Amino acid sequence: MYREEEFSRLEISLQACLENYRYFRDKLQDTTKLLVLVKANAYGHGAVEFASLMEDAGADYLAVAYPVEGIELRQGGIKSPILVLTTGTDSFEEMINYGLEPGIPNLCTLKALCKVLEKRDVRDFPIHIKLDTGMHRLGFMSEELPELIEFLTVCERVKVKSVYSHLAASDDPQNDDFTVSQVELFKKNADKLSELIGYKPMYHILNSAGIERFPQYQFDMVRLGIGIYGVSALPGVQLSPAASFKCKILQIKNLKCSDGTIGYGRHGRIADGGTVIATIPVGYADGVDRHLSRGKASFLLNGHRVPTIGNICMDMCMLDITGVDANVGDTVTIFGESPSISELADILGTIPYEILTSVPRRIKRIIVK
Repeated sequence: MYREEEFSRLEISLQACLENYRYFRDKLQDTTKLLVLVKANAYGHGAVEFASLMEDAGADYLAVAYPVEGIELRQGGIKSPILVLTTGTDSFEEMINYGLEPGIPNLCTLKALCKVLEKRDVRDFPIHIKLDTGMHRLGFMSEELPELIEFLTVCERVKVKSVYSHLAASDDPQNDDFTVSQVELFKKNADKLSELIGYKPMYHILNSAGIERFPQYQFDMVRLGIGIYGVSALPGVQLSPAASFKCKILQIKNLKCSDGTIGYGRHGRIADGGTVIATIPVGYADGVDRHLSRGKASFLLNGHRVPTIGNICMDMCMLDITGVDANVGDTVTIFGESPSISELADILGTIPYEILTSVPRRIKRIIVK
């Protein structure tokens, strides 16, 4: 018999991860550093597990969204430099203790950090300056640079490790002119900052789509996010999905038309000739979106695509497996090679990121070769 924890799992393919890593690494010069984003539980893949894979693969940097994510990595044994993209102002003590490097988007944050560094008598603490070049989310605007530079020239508590910005639409050819304008503004402002502080930090602006579409702007480092997990910005490029979401059939029922309906709200209809359903132990609390109910999506079972039937429940859902040879304990693939996360995203009118990050921590992550 299989154990309960094996009912559902997210399998992380070591081979796929390495293939995707090499695909992007091959687009870079030997001197260009590669940062891998492992925020949001490594886009749902398991933060410590995936960070460890990337560390072994040779990633130069890792990045997370919040300090708590960086602390989790350190406690999990990760040694690589870690950039924290969204620091806030309340976690600097912990960031110092765990050797995390804050992204600095404004002078208020920088001054708050420097007060803590002064209290701790820390000098040359590594920071990363975020420039706003058109995303208009976080970062220093051009008119804010003089005050930033003035502060940096007299502050001995910090050392600027890198200057970076974020592209808003690098995956969209219709916005290529805007992307180029972002890069040009970034270089202009980064060069100005470097000149006036008296040394040159690393520059980085390219995300996954940028690495594929604008490798000429790779500067000193690039940031690899969704690409490492198997999603390309280029038409016709099929990267290997790093994760496959799988579960096992709990029960099979052969239902007659007279048995009525299936599931909440009685929306699952039994065919005149009868319907065979399989119940699986994943639902909307596991990232299987309720909008995939009633046949809008189909999953893979023994080489066949089988549709959902009725409404998806919190912890379970039912599949119409009529005509498919199957037994209790057989494996169903929610996403992976088929269906892909992009297919499910298209059905839901969203992006692959949301599909991946919706898989909660209660689903066990397993590294497979």
